[in-house]
Amino acid sequence: MPDPQPTHAGPFALGTFASGAAVFPGLVTGSRVRDLSDLVPSVRALVEDWDDWLPRLGGLARSSEGVWHDLAALRVLTPVEPGQILQSGANYRKHVVDLVAAEKESVHGATPEEARADAELMMDERSRNGVPYVFLGSPRAISGPYDDIVLPALGEQHDWELELALVIGKPGKNIPAEEAMEYVAGYTISNDLTTRDRLYRPDLKAIGTDWFTAKNADTFLPTGPFLVPAAFVGDPGDLRITLRHNGVVRQDESTKDMIFDIPKLIAYVSTTATLRPGDLLLTGSPAGNGAHWGVFLKPGDVVESEITGLGHQRNTVRSGQ
Repeated sequence: MPDPQPTHAGPFALGTFASGAAVFPGLVTGSRVRDLSDLVPSVRALVEDWDDWLPRLGGLARSSEGVWHDLAALRVLTPVEPGQILQSGANYRKHVVDLVAAEKESVHGATPEEARADAELMMDERSRNGVPYVFLGSPRAISGPYDDIVLPALGEQHDWELELALVIGKPGKNIPAEEAMEYVAGYTISNDLTTRDRLYRPDLKAIGTDWFTAKNADTFLPTGPFLVPAAFVGDPGDLRITLRHNGVVRQDESTKDMIFDIPKLIAYVSTTATLRPGDLLLTGSPAGNGAHWGVFLKPGDVVESEITGLGHQRNTVRSGQ
């Protein structure tokens, strides 16, 4: 069983919870949760009026009024229902250098030293003059932070990719990078699972990757436990991302390793898509996924994930067949 009381930075956080059949938005203060359903229908609705709600939440957290629950007695669900999910790929330097260097060795015959040096130079150039790589995910893939991961019938190389995710707090289009952080309501944890051997279509090689099949199976985006307001998180460019697979640390990296930081990601995606409150933007996954280790998810495995100040996840893997 997971720890029923994940911790969060700051005096309060937000989440969505279930008590029996009742589902409600909640204000989390340590081990207690204030039911907000008498004030707002969902966390998404609260985020849609974020600037007005944020100062009010502090007062509610200090008050004894309203209906309060013990966090340990509740089922923790995904904290917010997103309108759209934007996912960043190849955004951690060490991760991408590892991939590029491995290709240069295996395909082009470079020595390990040559391959790594060339890959480092490529990442320097990409950071200076390149742009992020972003694709869309399905909200139907989202599951709770302690729900089972259900492996689909197709594919065998089911992999983890732990990511810092941000929740948009106000609408915007063509947002300048220097103003981008004003659009962030808060942060949460997402594990962007991928079925590696379903990523490329042998029947449609010219088209490239099949993100829909590889990444959008039911339960393939465990998210939560909380939405922690941005003001409480500190520097999102200096958080620790840690994932354990059956107790073995597989990912352990700082968000400092991002190639494109959060302002650049927001600026880039907002040139194409209008951002709206509740939208989820995943910022990429660091080195250490299963493909790197040659280990993939199997029924009975346990994946434990955490990011500084945002709580933790614990998911048991089972077969959907």
